[in-house]
Amino acid sequence: MNFASDNTSAVAPEIMAAIVAANQGSAMPYGHDDRMAEVRARIRQIFEAPHAAVYLVATGTAANALACAILVQPWQAVFCHRNAHIEEDECGAPEFYTGGAKLVLIDGDHARMTPEALDRAIAFTGRGGVHNVQRGMVSITNATEHGTIYHAPAVKALADVARGYGLPVHMDGARFTNALITAGCTPAELTWKAGVDVLSFGGTKNGCMGVEAVVIFDPARAEEFEFRRKRAGHLFSKHRYLSAQMLAYLTDDLWLRLAHQANAAARQLSNGLTTIPGASLVHPTEANAVFAAFPRSGHRRADAGGARYYLWPGDQSMSGPDDEPLAARLVCSWSTTEADVDGILALIRG
Repeated sequence: MNFASDNTSAVAPEIMAAIVAANQGSAMPYGHDDRMAEVRARIRQIFEAPHAAVYLVATGTAANALACAILVQPWQAVFCHRNAHIEEDECGAPEFYTGGAKLVLIDGDHARMTPEALDRAIAFTGRGGVHNVQRGMVSITNATEHGTIYHAPAVKALADVARGYGLPVHMDGARFTNALITAGCTPAELTWKAGVDVLSFGGTKNGCMGVEAVVIFDPARAEEFEFRRKRAGHLFSKHRYLSAQMLAYLTDDLWLRLAHQANAAARQLSNGLTTIPGASLVHPTEANAVFAAFPRSGHRRADAGGARYYLWPGDQSMSGPDDEPLAARLVCSWSTTEADVDGILALIRG
């Protein structure tokens, strides 16, 4: 019972089979393989964006950092939530790949920015002219690091603020499909139709071995991305193994089915936890991550029974009164079963 992360899950069988199939014969390198041409066509179709530029990299960090690099100058600001993934979990990669652009952090409940808070932050930036960092771009994490999502109207509201200042918008979509399932709209409605310029479209956390797509809705920005990807060492020579994963991911709606399973497991877990005495949700469960607090005794039983997850924040101690609530993050994946959820709930309940 591993709820530590959706990164702990195995590769979906359909995707592993596609990797094996790609290992036959030869294929052109550096993204010129036939599979990549089909990936590009499918993503354009899915996003209703026939002119979008589509590139693959192996990690979410590379996708986000390189995407930001084509949208911002080194002396400019990247406006994002205080708990955005690019702030908390990228080890400074966005700052490094942008040449030093400053992340300007914005507060908001449940890891979501509000248009008002974003507007205040942008308006305040650059007030001292050359002595200050300048206004640059906006980055939205969807689903957020607290398991919540931005619905399409919320994305548009933030993008409208950015547009008012002439700023481009990036969406960190490492868990984009999990957000899309809950949002109940089309991929286009959650991205470019709402004002997103560049999307990091995740696959790794949703059943792939290691592949992310960068979807650039304005093809005029594409050439710079190509140079930056190569210069950063993220252009795979044996690119067909990335292409094979993404192609399988997008075939027969596999990407949607995998996210449906993860989200459904999270709802089951969330609903079950709220029936346990002394338990409560820390954040709404809107994608595949559950943030909940429950008595320390339940954490001890879960740990002794082999369940794996993180206390969140991590500075809490397993030592102390049995009835004291400790907060935790439990993440479901495409492979999380009803039995897995029932098992951990039984341990917590005792």
